[in-house]
Amino acid sequence: MASDTRTLILEQVRKYHQQIGTKPFVPGETPITPTGADLDEDDRVALVKAALDMRIAAGAYSRRFELALAKTVGLRKAHFVNSGSSANLVALTALTSPLLGRRRLLPGDEVITVAAGFPTTVNPIVQNRLIPVFVDIELSTYNTTLERVAEAIGPKTKAIMIAHALGNPFPVAEIAELAKEKGLWLVEDNCDALGSTYGGRLTGTFGDLATQSFYPAHHITTGEGGSVLTDNLQLARIVESVRDWGRDCWCEPGEDDKCARRFKWTLGTLPPGYDHKYIFSHVGYNMKATDLQAALGETQLRRLPEFGAARRRNWRRMRDGLLGVEGLRLPEPTPGSDPSWFGFVLTVEEGAPFERRDIVAVLERAGIGTRQLFAGNLTRHPAYRKETYRVAGDLTNSDIVTERTFWIGVHPVITAEMIDYMTSTIREFVAGCA
Repeated sequence: MASDTRTLILEQVRKYHQQIGTKPFVPGETPITPTGADLDEDDRVALVKAALDMRIAAGAYSRRFELALAKTVGLRKAHFVNSGSSANLVALTALTSPLLGRRRLLPGDEVITVAAGFPTTVNPIVQNRLIPVFVDIELSTYNTTLERVAEAIGPKTKAIMIAHALGNPFPVAEIAELAKEKGLWLVEDNCDALGSTYGGRLTGTFGDLATQSFYPAHHITTGEGGSVLTDNLQLARIVESVRDWGRDCWCEPGEDDKCARRFKWTLGTLPPGYDHKYIFSHVGYNMKATDLQAALGETQLRRLPEFGAARRRNWRRMRDGLLGVEGLRLPEPTPGSDPSWFGFVLTVEEGAPFERRDIVAVLERAGIGTRQLFAGNLTRHPAYRKETYRVAGDLTNSDIVTERTFWIGVHPVITAEMIDYMTSTIREFVAGCA
């Protein structure tokens, strides 16, 4: 009887999704958001199914999603967490583990990163009492270069942590080789770039650790959520501990005595036989996500190739539609890469007859959502004024991004009609400024 009711509910959920449909696009009235999740009836059914199962914590769905994600990316381990920001914190914190011996990161060690990015790539460095070393970027690709990273390495440098800008890969193969040569850890912030490739290889597979975000803005969504991925089983074990309160035990919640030694451990100065489920070997957090989120992640992950194709198609149509527009610098993919684009970034050229605020105001009034290139130059923000950091070289292009750069959307919900409306709006504005 219950199974019949369940089947009926799920059938009705599908019918409901089909009935609500989508509204037609009306230029100037329908908002074109810079980011947006593409959710279908399978996603809606998956969420309801997990809810009917009362999957309110991390469990079987989460483990299944982790396995599917690791297989999709081609790495051995993926750990599902509650956000991409948490993924970055867990990944970098894992590198401070005493289990890493002489390679562990200690307070005062330096981590090379990019000044023009999102704070959550940098904040874990600060939170672990490490020193960010900021490097500049190239305009057009909005990524740093091998040369800048190499020149930034000093005697205290122990790691590199960089994000792929708006889905466009930084020269990750070369930087990974440099990190290996210098004995540095590499953390790839792949939150904006799931499905991008460099040299034919997926980004997120070059570093010692990689992170993903599944916020609705990103390539797939679980609502809130993220993950830490690695091929290194020792790092995977540390990541799991840091994510799961810092505990030494590797039993899943609700699982007991997986090691068959639950009451036979003697660690630290604890009494012999102290319950292994309550022994803590790291200063960790509870950053697990839920099975409800994982259920959505599973259905979204199946559509990753479709989403990537739509992002690439929209980006190319946008660029073709804006070729030759005076006063705007168009983006370029990093040589040797095939980005799964997160957004379409534009920089107002020096000497243009308009400023960023002018074109952004026109786009916003036309219902076209815009975003800055995240924080621009992070060193100019109040949050970091009293923090300790080092700048390697100058941050000229990061300052240009702060003053003159913005981006608009290319996500899968955006149609060709919307792209054409955006490009015509930009062209008309620029022509009117001539």
